[in-house]
Amino acid sequence: MSDRLRPESESTIVATAAELLSALREAPPLTHCITNTVVTGFTANVLLAVGAAPAMVDIVTESGPFAGVAGGVLINLGTPTPEQRAASLEAVEGARAAGTPWVLDPVAIGALPVRTELAHRLVEHRPTAIRGNASEILALAGLSGGGRGVDATDTPDAAADAAVALASRHGSVVAVSGAVDLLTDGHRIVRIANGDELLTRVTGGGCALGAVMAAFLGAARSSDIDALSAVASASLVYTIAAEHAAARASGPGSFAVALLDALAAVQPHELAASARVEERAL
Repeated sequence: MSDRLRPESESTIVATAAELLSALREAPPLTHCITNTVVTGFTANVLLAVGAAPAMVDIVTESGPFAGVAGGVLINLGTPTPEQRAASLEAVEGARAAGTPWVLDPVAIGALPVRTELAHRLVEHRPTAIRGNASEILALAGLSGGGRGVDATDTPDAAADAAVALASRHGSVVAVSGAVDLLTDGHRIVRIANGDELLTRVTGGGCALGAVMAAFLGAARSSDIDALSAVASASLVYTIAAEHAAARASGPGSFAVALLDALAAVQPHELAASARVEERAL
């Protein structure tokens, strides 16, 4: 690996994030989410706040055709009921047929067999992006991992090799969430040090980020912006908004509301002042 790092002032991610945030708000991408029942409302509100158009279509015979007309798709395995499992496979087929970018969020895989088997089936369909905590990424790569339910017991750096291997094997961007997010396409690594610990104390903080990634991928479809840059842009905007929200919040409850306000308020020209981004080639 190269040790050459780009400081924030030279980062292409900051400029791309500003460009995509503007594009997303000018033409809100229809973002199709098959996500867990615990976070459906929060995820939809996060998408609306940032400027996207959410649609929670998780019914068999509807999810496939809808994925074909959406700008981006999220498959989140938080509560994989039988119908959601079938709808997820159908949506992935619809997305692939139409060239719709899609994000896989393998929630709590490793220790739980139903979602683990489903995640391994879905990843063979080459998701545009995979977003998870370090333990989930390790489990998807067939290593240890698995965490404690939805919580990670590993760090993003511990999952770096697994993330690079997954990205190379499936042609996906892999985003490992943590105190410092690590993202890779198998050729480059991006680290984003923005965010706040309160994100871990709100149900749906990570799940909603997967939906924002799908929205940013949708906004990038008509451009020459690569998938890693689009996914990193989503992470940067989301985590900067989280910092702004935390500065105004008195605890998790007020933070959840403040995050929606901050996502709606964050402006493209403000990102450079707050961004803490490193990029390097592998």
